[in-house]
Order: sequence, then structure tokens, then C-alpha cells
Amino acid sequence: MRRRTLLVAGSAVAAGVAGAWWQRNDTAEPVVPSAPAGHERVMPKVSKVRGRTVDFYTAVPAGHGDGRGLPVCLVLHGGSKRPADFATLGLGRFLTDAVRRGAAPFVLAGATGDRLAWKPHGGDDPQRMVHEEVPAWCAAAGFDTSRLAAWGWSMGGSGSLLLAETFRGFVRAVAAFSPAVGPGDAVFAGAPKLAGTKVGLWCGRDDSLYDNVRAFEKALPAARSAGDYRDGDHNFGYWSTAVPSAFDFIAAALAERR
Repeated sequence: MRRRTLLVAGSAVAAGVAGAWWQRNDTAEPVVPSAPAGHERVMPKVSKVRGRTVDFYTAVPAGHGDGRGLPVCLVLHGGSKRPADFATLGLGRFLTDAVRRGAAPFVLAGATGDRLAWKPHGGDDPQRMVHEEVPAWCAAAGFDTSRLAAWGWSMGGSGSLLLAETFRGFVRAVAAFSPAVGPGDAVFAGAPKLAGTKVGLWCGRDDSLYDNVRAFEKALPAARSAGDYRDGDHNFGYWSTAVPSAFDFIAAALAERR
């Protein structure tokens, strides 16, 4: 049998145990497309909500200048990556590749979150930063913040789902890679609140979170809109293979007329 231990310890994962586990498994190198990155940068921003300076990452597909007028996909990172790592992971190149394959253009934007969770705890509130400040920073850059989606992996996957549950209608779609969820946690409890939000789920079959993710899918109020379950573990070796389909899903959701 494959390693699938977190079904029993789902609530512990959500409480922060997943952070160290994620770091032990995030070893495989991503498979990055050859497309060039467009306008991609990391800059410091003062988060008044969190009382600290964070790194703010943005990426625009090549050929679309500074991205003015483009919709936004918010990026919520996992436990061992930060915005300074996003270029190395090839996020800007994946974005250009998606557009060159025919996806409607959008921008990526993400800021430094907490080490273990994207929710209010211990006097910190990275979730509020994503809800209030990151869109304001995006608007100041000229991006279209009336059209938002969210994408994250591991704790960022669960954080993206929780963001959509907490602020219903804030994002049009959520793409969650191997979200750190478990029966009994806040994300499971909030699943009914995802009605009307497109949800994509991707998880490797060798990932210890696999059973939890499949259980969460069953808790959704409607069938998932995108995603798949293939051979792969809890690392960017697998996640990088899922980025193209996730970006196609995000682009389509952001391009829909409403």
C-alpha cells in the first residue's frame, strides 16, 4: 500500500504539521517550459495588516508589457518556498507558455505568507493580507482586480480554498495542488461555501495527502471543474506537470464574461 497516513491526522495537518513534512518531500526538480518569462519581479511591500515587510511577486506573460488591464491569479506558496523562489520554479515561463498555447493572458501575484498556514493565528493574519492588501498592490500596478483567481500548493492549496470559503465571491476559481486538508478541519467544514466557485484539484497518487484530497472532493457542493490524479509525490517534480492544465483552467475562468 502507498503511504497515506494523513487521513487520520487531517486536522493536525491543518494546524501546521504539514510544514515540516512538506519540506522533507519538496525535493524533485520542476520540469519548466522553454518559453521566456515576461515582466517578472519581486519587490518589498509593507503589510500594515501584518506589521512587517513582505516580498511581493508579480509576473506578466511575455508580449504583454507591464500587464496593465490583465486579470490576476493570486499565488499562495507552500511551506518551503517564498516569492523569491518563484522565478527559479519557472512560474513566469509557465505563464508565457500558457498564453502561447492559446490561454487568455493573466498575471500572477503573490506575497510572503506565514511559515505554516494562510489563516489568522497568533496575532498574524496572512489571509487578510491576501484579501485586502495584495489586490490593492495589484490595482496600483494597473492590473484588473475585478477578476481574481487563486492558486496554491500544499499549505497554499488549502489556504486558497479557505480564502474562497471565507470571502465568498472574492475569487472566480481556485486551483489547489495537493492541498494540506484533512477531515474535521476548517477547509472541510467550509466546503459548502464553495458553491458557485470553480474548483480544480490536483494531487499525486503517491502523495500522503492523496486520500484526504479525494475525501475533500467528495465534500464539494459540485463536481470539481478541473484537475486530475496521476502518479506523483508531494513535490514540484509532480506539481510542475500539473501547472499547464491549471493555468488553462485559471485563464478560462478569468476570461468568462459575467
